[in-house]
Amino acid sequence: MHLDHDACYRAISVRDARYDGRFFTAVKTTRIYCRPVCPARTPLSRNVTFFGSAAAAQEAGFHPCLRCRPETAPELGPARELPDSVARALALIEAGALDEAGVDALAARLGVSGRQLRRLFRQHLGASIVTVAQTRRVLLAKQLIHETQLPMADVAFAAGFGSIRRFNETFLALFGRAPGALRRSARPDVPFAPQGGITLLLRYRPPYDWQAMLDFLRLRAIPGIERVDGDRYARSISLDGMQGTISVQPGAGNALQATVRVSRLDALPAIIARLRRVFDLGSDPLALAAQFAHDPVLAALIAARPGLRVPGAWDGFELAMRAVLGQQITVSAAIRLAGKLVAAHGELLSDPHDGLTHSFPTPQALAQVDLAGLGMPRSRAATLSAVAAAAVADPQLFSAGSSLEDAVQRLRAIRGIGEWTAQYIALRQLREPDAFPSADIGLIRALEKLESRPYTPAQLLARAEAWRPWRAYAAQHLWSAG
Repeated sequence: MHLDHDACYRAISVRDARYDGRFFTAVKTTRIYCRPVCPARTPLSRNVTFFGSAAAAQEAGFHPCLRCRPETAPELGPARELPDSVARALALIEAGALDEAGVDALAARLGVSGRQLRRLFRQHLGASIVTVAQTRRVLLAKQLIHETQLPMADVAFAAGFGSIRRFNETFLALFGRAPGALRRSARPDVPFAPQGGITLLLRYRPPYDWQAMLDFLRLRAIPGIERVDGDRYARSISLDGMQGTISVQPGAGNALQATVRVSRLDALPAIIARLRRVFDLGSDPLALAAQFAHDPVLAALIAARPGLRVPGAWDGFELAMRAVLGQQITVSAAIRLAGKLVAAHGELLSDPHDGLTHSFPTPQALAQVDLAGLGMPRSRAATLSAVAAAAVADPQLFSAGSSLEDAVQRLRAIRGIGEWTAQYIALRQLREPDAFPSADIGLIRALEKLESRPYTPAQLLARAEAWRPWRAYAAQHLWSAG
């Protein structure tokens, strides 16, 4: 990644918040790396160098600043200039792809060789794949040290370290001190208790239209699974057989406050990754506005709602079932059917909390049952069963793959899944920024209203060419305008 030294230095000289998270400043004399907004005195230009990622700074031998705390920088999604394979690899690493498999297995999922993926990471991120993954663990651990009262052993496992020894060695190497020495609070440690949960701040780049996100979730909340009260969203979760709950609400500053209640601390990194995906926390509103500035319709929509995000999904199988249930009926009717599905086949929570009583049915639970009795056409029930069977056969069916086209093709191979459903799943679950369900009647009507002319799906698809590679965001703005 090329960074102009003089431009970066001007940004840190005035502590320009627009660049927070875009690059990091490494001070050669102190071996510390900082955010552009660090309150410390600006070092001399000759004493600094700039890195496009925290991982690159760490691999070069610099350690995180204790004042500006790089782990609290808004974490941006992959930049447009990154190769597709690198962007997808970063998303998979965040979701834990390296926890149980190596780099070569990750590369195979992306359709490239391990050697090529390693080279691309070096070229575009300035760091190895392993360093990128380790930096994520270090920064999460540092956030837990500062924002919670968990004992250091609990912090180590919650951040994804395989052992306390490795955790201590890593922090001694980076900071020259034990992890516990970084905690400034004199309050006593509080051992992890599932019923109390862990509360963390998840940062984003402003603006953020929380009300729009909440309205979207409220309209689609399944009884027993989700709940919206005031400005807070809560839901049950299931991850590798482990149940729990999460709740999210606005936090201090440019952040959402998430409370996670689970029985295993080692699930926290995967849960945080999913929360970032659900609430689209990696979006960059300024970059999106610049992308659509040439289009009068989209430019006006973004100016009216600059903080609009694309809501994601907690689980791919759940979203696919929701999408099939919603085919050719209203959202409220689809939610009623989803409620019946959960009541009949969902798993009861062992520890109900906050009005949440069930977790969503698993593919295994639905693959062998007749769903037509829930009150829907037999063809739709058959599609639901086909989706469940496909998810059982391929556990990575709803994970990011080598391309949008590949994902859509895999999904369309399922009986009853057409182009609209496949694109919708790619948009909300796979977080494909260019996914676009052009046959959606809501999109067509919204654009017809805005441009005072009729559109066919084919014409809408042609019109959307100007919105690449961020058609998913264009779709979200059109849905909101409709």
